[in-house]
Amino acid sequence: MNRLKSWFISGYVGLALALTVYSLLEVIRRTPPPGLWAGVLLAAGAPALFFVWLFVAKPSSTPRHPLAVTVLSGLGVAISMAISWRYPHQTGLLYVWAAAAFIGWYVYLRWYSVFPGRHRSGLTAGARLPEFTLYSLDGQPIDSTSMRGQPHILIFYRGNWCPLCMAQVREIAAAYRELDKRGARIMLVSPQPAGHTQKLAQRFDAPLDFLEDRQNLAAKGLGIDSKDGIPAGMQLLGYASDTPMPTVIISDAGGQILFADLTDNYRVRPEPAAYLQVLDEAGPGSS
Repeated sequence: MNRLKSWFISGYVGLALALTVYSLLEVIRRTPPPGLWAGVLLAAGAPALFFVWLFVAKPSSTPRHPLAVTVLSGLGVAISMAISWRYPHQTGLLYVWAAAAFIGWYVYLRWYSVFPGRHRSGLTAGARLPEFTLYSLDGQPIDSTSMRGQPHILIFYRGNWCPLCMAQVREIAAAYRELDKRGARIMLVSPQPAGHTQKLAQRFDAPLDFLEDRQNLAAKGLGIDSKDGIPAGMQLLGYASDTPMPTVIISDAGGQILFADLTDNYRVRPEPAAYLQVLDEAGPGSS
């Protein structure tokens, strides 16, 4: 199933961008009849701009259902169908392209974006932090049993290719002083090659621990792995096909889980304010 998702996202984003560029050129050329490609431009352009915004603005989270994009894309389908109905001999099945863009967007929201069944991972507040091993950027193993003596915030992110993950790392770096005041140690975990992580670590002037989850084994042991979870084609940039689902775990000084965010939608993630609240509510005993 994930492999199908992998191919879907790469194909759909490519289709939306291609339709946007082509229909925009046709609108500029004023290809008759009037407004012939306007509907396709709106239907494909709204989702395409959403994806461009993700990579340019790099938000840490988005609404589950970006209503404006859905409405604009649906309006584009309506315009395209109206023009096709009025000029059937000149437009042919042009509205099919608009419908394809809208249906693809719906599939992206309702199927691609979600992670069903995450509550079955066993990572719940009050449970003991399971045993697993991570590796520092210089190759030293770090066992989860050593994550005691102070609170730990573990953020499993997918890789440098994911704009939402990069925004999540940026936010945690900006909030590290407040987290440090609460005695928390921050660990950012990804299965991506150490070289990719080293480049990421160099961007931030903050004492964050960037760790490697080799072969995604820790994520598999924790039940948060996503087999074939990266978009098709990213393997050409050195990324492995398997990735963790976005996950945040906060443990106390005794190795007990205080908080686990197992988001069921990759575009919805907690902000650092939530981590601060968890640590404050746990009180001095957590450290």
